[in-house]
Amino acid sequence: MAIRALVPLLVTFILGTLCLQGFNLVFTQVGEAVRAPGQASLITALPSIVLGIVCFIYGSLGDFVSLKKLVAFGLVTLLIGSLFGFISNYYFSANLWTVIIARVLQTAGEQVAGSVYLVVATKYLKNSLKVIFFGLFTAGYQLSAAIGVFAAGMLSSISWQFLFLIPAVTIVFLPLLLKNLPDGNHSGQRVDGFGFAIFGVATAFLTLFFSYLSWWMLLIAAVLFLGFAYYIRTADHPFITSAFFRNTRWLCAISLILVFYFVNYCISPVFNAIAHNLYGMQTSTVSNYLVWAFVVAAVVGTSSGAIVGRIGRQAAIIVAGCLMLAGFVGVAVCIESGFLVLAIMAAVFYAGAGLMYSPVVSSVLDTLPKDESGRGVGMNDLVMNVAGSIGIAIIGSLIGSPALGGASLFGVSGNASSYANLLLICGAVVLLGLVVFLVFRRHIYAANR
Repeated sequence: MAIRALVPLLVTFILGTLCLQGFNLVFTQVGEAVRAPGQASLITALPSIVLGIVCFIYGSLGDFVSLKKLVAFGLVTLLIGSLFGFISNYYFSANLWTVIIARVLQTAGEQVAGSVYLVVATKYLKNSLKVIFFGLFTAGYQLSAAIGVFAAGMLSSISWQFLFLIPAVTIVFLPLLLKNLPDGNHSGQRVDGFGFAIFGVATAFLTLFFSYLSWWMLLIAAVLFLGFAYYIRTADHPFITSAFFRNTRWLCAISLILVFYFVNYCISPVFNAIAHNLYGMQTSTVSNYLVWAFVVAAVVGTSSGAIVGRIGRQAAIIVAGCLMLAGFVGVAVCIESGFLVLAIMAAVFYAGAGLMYSPVVSSVLDTLPKDESGRGVGMNDLVMNVAGSIGIAIIGSLIGSPALGGASLFGVSGNASSYANLLLICGAVVLLGLVVFLVFRRHIYAANR
């Protein structure tokens, strides 16, 4: 029953993510169409903030509420957002805020599928199946990113409003999901609405900080997180206890996600800068090269369950980290060897990223008892989003920085030297992740032995 539920959940997640990737590509064109080009970034920024919040909340709610009710809410919300976005912007005058409201509803709805997928896989599958379905999950994400680029390009030449309708078809899965998903509140505890509210608002301000780099937002987030820490120590039934954060095995394991996913969003913008400034290429041409790297990630992600079954999770994490490191260093070494060579090195990186998800996520979730697995899924999603946001904010600010110019280990100069050194910094972060894993892996897997 769990497997019969996981397949439609994965399809729903893929179509929702495909829509997200499509709008990320054409948001400037949409901004011009709704006569608000200066505010076009809000079309992606506000749904991204919502995504950062609901990733944690939905995963955590999986420990407290009926998964059937959660999925029904998500699919209905996704359908409402899809129909509202298409009808209001296609049959009536297109407006910035109708686009944003529709995208927020779609994002809030489709993420239910992703979070419930991970909760079901964690709670109800044996370990050998977990790594397979975690691999399919990351493969689905990478595949949707690749298809989203093509779908957005195609539909933007017809009418961008049709992008809204892509995930609407997932409502047909609702009867199947209601039949196969477990019902009832597994923990028997009430939902801690106040705790979720504090943590959700704190997460919103933290995400806003990395979008706009306004320090007052970071200050508010810090105050709210401190208030949350006090609340969970004194409340009678908080949704997450302070003991959760004193689990040293979990802390060591989650640090791997923090380090490895710090550079997860960096290679695409760095590639864009290299292509534009060193090779005189347009972004549309760059995407034609990079899309194959996403395809490689999808293929490796699909195979990651079999790979982990063959070599084990620890070896898989080491191999994945080495591939990511080789990708960054390879681009730095070959930066003037032609863009095709760089695209091959990008594929090496994405192969590592595709392989990494399944073993590292299953390792983190295995440090928690089953009744906390939903909160573990939520924390994983939150740390991935925050780590990637921090990484892109820092690395993005260094792209083209004269501070990294001058000498390079590989004999290049000027912009090439700056980009090569930046890529070596990214590689050093991945190397740090490998060192952290080798130092803590005995402790992380201690209970398994």
